[in-house]
Amino acid sequence: MRLHRNARTCPNSRVLIARRVLEEGWTLAAAAEAAGVSVVTGRKWVRRYAEGDRALRDRSSRPKRTPSRTPDSLVVAIATLRRVRMTASEIAEVLGLALSTVSRWLKRIGLGKRSRLEPPEPPNRYERRRPGELVHVDVKRLGRFGVAGKRMVGGRRSSRGFGWEFVHVMVDDHSRLAYVEVLPDERAESAVAFLRRGVAWFKERGVRLQRVMSDNGSCYVSTLHALTCRELGLRHIRTKAYRPRTNGKAERFIQTLLREWAYARLYGSSTERLSQLEGWLTHYNFRRPHGSLGHRAPATRVKNLVGNYS
Repeated sequence: MRLHRNARTCPNSRVLIARRVLEEGWTLAAAAEAAGVSVVTGRKWVRRYAEGDRALRDRSSRPKRTPSRTPDSLVVAIATLRRVRMTASEIAEVLGLALSTVSRWLKRIGLGKRSRLEPPEPPNRYERRRPGELVHVDVKRLGRFGVAGKRMVGGRRSSRGFGWEFVHVMVDDHSRLAYVEVLPDERAESAVAFLRRGVAWFKERGVRLQRVMSDNGSCYVSTLHALTCRELGLRHIRTKAYRPRTNGKAERFIQTLLREWAYARLYGSSTERLSQLEGWLTHYNFRRPHGSLGHRAPATRVKNLVGNYS
């Protein structure tokens, strides 16, 4: 049973008040004063005591009748019209109701946003069988700065005038082994150069890449990128438009990268931040437990890397 946060009594103390008055001969004023409540409250519990234990519980403060309440038939009509994708103002006009009333009921029945009408997409979980079958690539833009910014110290400091730097990431689908570079832009030339170095990095660790998945960014849909994939013997897979979840492993890795490296501490400059990347990446690949890998590090899924932290 939940009691009101300001309640002076509980069911047991209410029984005590009633018994003191009805069985022990206390006056109502004395019993109420001993319990720390008013005489009116004491009289209420004495009266309810005769109705049984249930009557001593707190009752809802909601009135028994609400004449101004929107009829259930109109609530059903609001929900029905919403499901044919009508806006709140259109529903209000059709039913002759105030817009505030329609909006309030749409929120109560969980249809405040029309996006709620769409069934939620099921989780898109999959995993390739072997390292190198598929790698995910993506780019995250970070502000370049010369002093600590407002994200860390507050105020109005900004990185305006320092420009941007672009974090290119490559994550293996099976092992979650990751390769990262911070480059000055996200043009096709930079993306292609990153791809070449990433392929070489994985090859040095005994992993031959077969496929690469990216979103539909301009650097990935370029002719130069397509020719480079053909030259490297890679099959290029692009995600569906407006479905970043398809490239979810890269998206998730970027969240971890930002939380544990980019925004993990107060850096004096973006150069200092960059100097910490290699150490964090080694920690991520070889030591950090990964939830989707049974709390083991990504390197444990690559035979040539087990026990090798270089």
